[in-house]
Amino acid sequence: MNTRTTKILIVRRSALGDTIHTLPLAAALRRKFPDAQIDWVVEDKAAHFVLKNPLLDKVYVLHKKTGGLKEFLSVISDIRKQKYDIVIDTQQLLKSAVIMGLSGGKRKIALSDGREFSGLFANEIIKTNRRQFDIHYHVLKRNLEIAQYLGADTENIEFLLPKSSDASVEKAKGLLSSCNPDKKTVIIAPETTWANKHWTVENWKKLIDYLKGRVNLVYTGTKNDNGLSDTILSEYGDDIVLNLCGKTNLEELTEVLKLADLVITPDSGTAHISWATGVPAVITLFFATSSERTAPFGDKYFSVQASTPCSPCMKKKCVLNIGNECISAVNFEEIVKLVNKVLQFD
Repeated sequence: MNTRTTKILIVRRSALGDTIHTLPLAAALRRKFPDAQIDWVVEDKAAHFVLKNPLLDKVYVLHKKTGGLKEFLSVISDIRKQKYDIVIDTQQLLKSAVIMGLSGGKRKIALSDGREFSGLFANEIIKTNRRQFDIHYHVLKRNLEIAQYLGADTENIEFLLPKSSDASVEKAKGLLSSCNPDKKTVIIAPETTWANKHWTVENWKKLIDYLKGRVNLVYTGTKNDNGLSDTILSEYGDDIVLNLCGKTNLEELTEVLKLADLVITPDSGTAHISWATGVPAVITLFFATSSERTAPFGDKYFSVQASTPCSPCMKKKCVLNIGNECISAVNFEEIVKLVNKVLQFD
């Protein structure tokens, strides 16, 4: 009797949000193949949410800026030694497809309509009626088509994050220790990597003015956010907005988000992490990107799409050269209505 463990490798190298959107695929495969060895290839920027993840057995980390060819070939060598039964490319770019092609895996699986000739590296193509960048089809559901193809039940969408250290849990509590326990806590996270995903500074300030004194108002972001952060927070001290910009790593941020009642953010990693924790309600603002494609969904998750005809364009820069008109097309009043609904304000 052959009792060899089934070995599965997921290739999803980069993008924090897309990595989180792939976790339900890993969860579905773990339910279908409870005794399988399920591994993952990831780049360092998005590695936190797969390293030490209970869904996975082994994680190969590629360092995007410092790794180089030597590291890449070493990882490929380690992968080939495993003799994977199934290798799945969820990213479907040349850089992910090459890993699948060189993996030595028996079944190399990808969805149809991959970019950069990535489909040439697969020996099983799952035919889908949806384009890879269909703005009306959620990337999480697209990933789950692979699980369905392999016979897994995808009715329940499950995120499973690594367990945070006690130190990170305590640090998060300490950072929010000045918050009033009798008030609800709202986190705003205005910054993303695309300028045309940003709401206007004026609207963020109007929102702060509306919320100040009514809630514990917390601002999160990275050290690189300081230019935008300084502009938004120029008129407010920590007695109005608790500024945690640059004060947390991803694990600590995750624990901070778990302590919130509501997170308000554009289409960003913060939105996806908040969704994955399952704790706070989330209001996500969409301008150049599509709410139908990447927004958190469920009873306590709300998204607002810009009302301009060109939105969503899915472009990092405004192709119409009209100054990112979409970022002004989400009304402050519409967000306030959602805030009142979530926080049950009159």
